[in-house]
Order: sequence, then structure tokens, then C-alpha cells
Amino acid sequence: MIRLFIGLIALVAVSCSANKADDGYVVAMSRVVGEDKAWADVAEALRLKHSADVVVYESSPCELLDTLRSLKPRYVAIVEKPENIGRDYVIDFHHTSRDIDEDIYADFMWGIITGYDAEAAMRMVDNSTEPLLIKDAVATIMELNSAKWFDNYAWVDDHTKGLWGEKRGRGAEIKTDTVAPEQVLRKFTDLYAEFDPDLIVTAAHATQKNLEMPYSLGNLKPRNGKLYAEDKFTQEEWDLQNSGKRRVYAAVGNCLIGDMNNTKESMAAAWLNGSNAATMIGYVVTTWHGRNGWGALKYWVTNPSRYTLAQATFINQQDFLHQQNEWYPQLINEKYRYEEKFMEELTTAANRLSEVLGREVDLNSAEDWDMVGFWHDRDVLVYYGDPKWQINLQSVAGDEDYTVESFMRDGKYVVKVATGENFSLEKMRGDKFKQEHVLDLPFSYIFPKRLTNPRLAEGQEWKVALDENFVLVYNAEFEPNSTYEIIIDVE
Repeated sequence: MIRLFIGLIALVAVSCSANKADDGYVVAMSRVVGEDKAWADVAEALRLKHSADVVVYESSPCELLDTLRSLKPRYVAIVEKPENIGRDYVIDFHHTSRDIDEDIYADFMWGIITGYDAEAAMRMVDNSTEPLLIKDAVATIMELNSAKWFDNYAWVDDHTKGLWGEKRGRGAEIKTDTVAPEQVLRKFTDLYAEFDPDLIVTAAHATQKNLEMPYSLGNLKPRNGKLYAEDKFTQEEWDLQNSGKRRVYAAVGNCLIGDMNNTKESMAAAWLNGSNAATMIGYVVTTWHGRNGWGALKYWVTNPSRYTLAQATFINQQDFLHQQNEWYPQLINEKYRYEEKFMEELTTAANRLSEVLGREVDLNSAEDWDMVGFWHDRDVLVYYGDPKWQINLQSVAGDEDYTVESFMRDGKYVVKVATGENFSLEKMRGDKFKQEHVLDLPFSYIFPKRLTNPRLAEGQEWKVALDENFVLVYNAEFEPNSTYEIIIDVE
């Protein structure tokens, strides 16, 4: 083992000096991973796939800040055992991702490669090699019930007890029906087995040890790296059936389900292993506001062919970092205090925000509620998977009736937006999707390659959040059949 680790360190030294591309990829692994051949092979597979630099940390990837500043990667994948991943591990690295330079934004997209064991982690790497176009999905929410992105779709409803629905075929009619409440869990697992989804989306109550059906009508639980159903009415148990198909799991509104909780006997590990989720997003804390999870989903469904899931997750967080900074820049680097009791946590956050704002925060005010909620939600959504994996939803005719291209002209960087005759500003802004959690979206664009010292050119009147990796335009009052240019000075 020790001999292998020394060999890996030598590899790191060579690799770090070999790849200095502006849009490079870094694989970070712990010393413990490097000393375990099966796990070290996972890091090596990622290195080969992405021609990546490999760097090693002792106990936390936050130790790599100076190295990451030197390498300036656009993607970071962390290979780690589940026993070493917990809530603070995720929160701390969110902060590190923003510390590469002096602005408030994250400087790279990142994800964690892990699993119940090294075999499961390697499967994540293998399953995320070829692009995935989502065609079939199953959910426990009603927000996707138009099903316009999917060929086949089924759900159990979280707004009407016992309601469920399905669509079979791209242009098929959506049909709904009801079951008795005690049959909801069975209905969900039957739909999961029959539809064999590429994507699962959930938002019911959850912890690190269970996922409840809407209205608490039964549970999915982990056991030995797999998921099983537990019927609360009959105490019957059955395994969640899986075909071996690679999947994506978006737990956009569940408490705690993304928290590996420093054990492989967790919901997250079971989704990645037994259910073959090559990517998963989820919360590592109890969530109540939902800006991070629902915002990532809103950006994804609004830009189905433009953004991968990783890109949607990334650009959403930069959007609310910008909005939070507009409200209270003093707290951008201050960590939120998570408490066991919700009201104590809320009071602590509101009191601190009152100090910063110089006025009493009123939690009955929608704006103040959002101010506290943004802070709570900022650093607690985890992305398990390869951040460079191309996962897209299918495009929807008429929903993206505009094109975006970028190019250099006369020494300036130009982002050109051309709208079609059916362009809808309302749709570009998110079509009021989950508006109670996520406000109207700005126009957004992630640059194909990182820019150097970007700033709006003289005479430009766009209201923007602008960084080396992206631009957000908050006054994009685009109209149909029109062309717009965002002109950026670069070095």
C-alpha cells in the first residue's frame, strides 16, 4: 500500500506540471484513497478520462486551496470514501470553491466521486463517460407534470394524497388516477420498476436513513448499499427493483438525503450503488427554503438543451450568490449556523441578519424570509458525480426560441443573442416554475472557455453579474425577432 501511494505522489508531481490549460480538470483524492489500490484506481480512471491533474490531501480538500489557485481548473472531481464525507465537508468545500480569486463566485464546477465501495465509485466514472439524454423519468412531485421533456413519465403526487399519473410516449396524453393512501408506496415502486427511469426527482420528507413518500405514506430505506421499501401499514418489505441502467437522481427538495453522514450505510450511498445513480444532487442539511435545489432544477428545465445538470446547478448558485451579495455583502463568507431546533436556528440567523442590515428582520416579510433562506441554502447542496458529464433534458419546441453564440470581435468578447418569432420572455425567465422558492431567472450564459479579467465594455448598459466563467443579465428585456449583444472587455 505505501509503495503504491509513493508512486501516486510521484505521478501527482508530474501531472501538476503537465496540464496548465485554462479549462483544465483536477482530480483530488485523500491520502486514504491513495493508499487503497481499488479506490486509487478510481482516481486513475478519472485522470485518464480527462487528462487531469491529480492532487492529494490529508483530511479535507480545502487543504488544496493554494494548489487549486495555481492550477486554475474549471472542473474538480473529489474521489473520497463515504466514511470521510459529511455535512461540513461539503459546506467547507463550497467556500473553498469561491476562494480561488477575490470575487464572490465559485471558480470551478465540482463533484464528489464516491460510493458504497470502490466498485460503486468506479461504476460512477464508467457510467458518466458517454453523454446521457434524459428520456424517461419518475418523480414524487407535481411540478414536472406537463412531462414535456420526457418520452415516458410517471409520478405520485405531493399535492393530492393518492393521486398519480403517467405519460407513455413522447406525444401521448397524460393520464391520472388515484390509489388508496396505503398503496402509494407500492405504486411508486411499481412505476419505478416499469418505467426504468433515466431520471428520478423527489421532494418529500427525508433523512440520511429514509425517503418518505408524499404525506409520509411509506419509506424507502438503505440496507447494505441498496434501497428497499418499507410499508408503514403492513410492515411488509421489498427491494427497489433495478435493471442496472445508469441513472440521475435529483433530490431537489428533500432534507438531509444528500448527507453521506460519514457512513456507507446512508441513502446517498444506496442511490449511487444499488440504484446505479451516476450523478445525484441533494441537501446535506434540513431544508425549508429550497432556493438551491429548486433553483438548479428550474435552470435545467428552462434550458434543457443548453445546460447540463452540473452547469444548471453551478449557474443557479452564482445567481443567488449575486442576489445575496446585493442584499448583504458582509455575509457572503460567513457560515450559517445550523441548529437541531428549527426555531432556534431561524432566530439565530434573523438576529445576525438584523445586525448586518441595521434593522429588525421580519420573518413574516417575503423579502426578509428570502434573505434568511438564501443564506441557509447557499452551501448545502452536494453534487455527486463527474461535473463534466453531459446530462441534458430533451429540448421542447418553442420553449427555447432563441440562440446564443460568442466570439471575439475587434479585441472584445461578444455574446450575441438572437430571438425567434415565438420567443417568450416569460419562458426564458422560468415560466413561474416554483416561483415561491425561485424568483424570475436572468438571462444566463456560461462561456465555452474561461475569460481573463472580463468586464463590461464602455457604453454597455446591461445590469450583470460577470465572472471569468459566466454572465448573468438582470435587465434582459428581450423581444421576439431581435438581436442583442453583450460586449465584454477581456485581456
